[in-house]
Amino acid sequence: MVALNSYVLTNMTWEEVEDALKTVKMAVIPIGAHEQHGPHMIESCDAVLATEMAKKIAERMHPHLIVTPTVNMGVSPHHMNFPGTISLKPDTLIAILRDMVRSLKHHGINKFLFLNAHGGNQSTLSVASTVLSEEEKVEIYYAKTTASAKESIGHFIDSPIFGHSCEREVSEALYLAPYLIRPDKLTSGDFCEGGRYKQLRPGKAIQGFYQYEEMTKNGCIGDATKATREIGERIVTEATENIAQALRELLKVEVEMLN
Repeated sequence: MVALNSYVLTNMTWEEVEDALKTVKMAVIPIGAHEQHGPHMIESCDAVLATEMAKKIAERMHPHLIVTPTVNMGVSPHHMNFPGTISLKPDTLIAILRDMVRSLKHHGINKFLFLNAHGGNQSTLSVASTVLSEEEKVEIYYAKTTASAKESIGHFIDSPIFGHSCEREVSEALYLAPYLIRPDKLTSGDFCEGGRYKQLRPGKAIQGFYQYEEMTKNGCIGDATKATREIGERIVTEATENIAQALRELLKVEVEMLN
C-alpha cells in the first residue's frame, strides 16, 4: 500500500480508500464556481482555490480527513452577463451536495465540511447544512476558505471593497495556483459611480441582489496590482491553521503538526 500524507479521493484506489476509512472522521467537499474573474484571472479560479485549500487542510489534519471531488460550479447569477459564466440554481447545488453526502454516508462517513471559495454560495450552503444535516442524520459544517484569516487580511488588504479578483484573491492564487493569473493583465476594479450596490453591500442595513456589472465594469474589485505571493502565503497559512484548529476541537482528535 502506498503511503499517503493526505487523503484526496480523486487520487486514490478503492483499496486505498478502504484503508483510509479506518481513520477518516470527516469528508471535506470543496465548492467553487465557474464565473468571470475580471481580465486577469481564469474562470475556474474559485473551484481551484477551494480544491487547493482543502488539500492543505487535509495535510494538516491527516489521517482524519478525506477530500472529495470538487463541486466546480456554484450560484453565480450576478456574474451571468460576463461571457463564460455558468451558474447553478441554489436547489441544484443542494441536490448535488445531497447526493455526495448520501454516497459518502454509505461508506461510513457521517461528518462533512463544505469548504467554499465563492461568496455567492454562502447563503445556499447555510441552508444546505441545515436541511441535509436533518435529512441525512449527519453533521455538516461549512466554511469560507480564507475568511478566518482576519489578522493577515486586516494587515495586508486596504482596499475599501475587495473579495473578487482583488489583491487578496490574486495573492492567494499566486501562492496556491499561479496558473490562474494573467500577470500582464493585472488591474484594479473599474467601479461604476452611482450604483445601488453601495446600498446593498455586506454591512449595510439592507442587502439584496444586484448584477456585478452594476458595481464594476471590468468584473473585478480591489486592486490586483498590489497582490504578492507572500501575502497569499500569510493569508492561506493563517486560515488553514484556524480551520484545522476548529476541526481538531470538533472531531476531538490530535494530529501530528506539520512544519
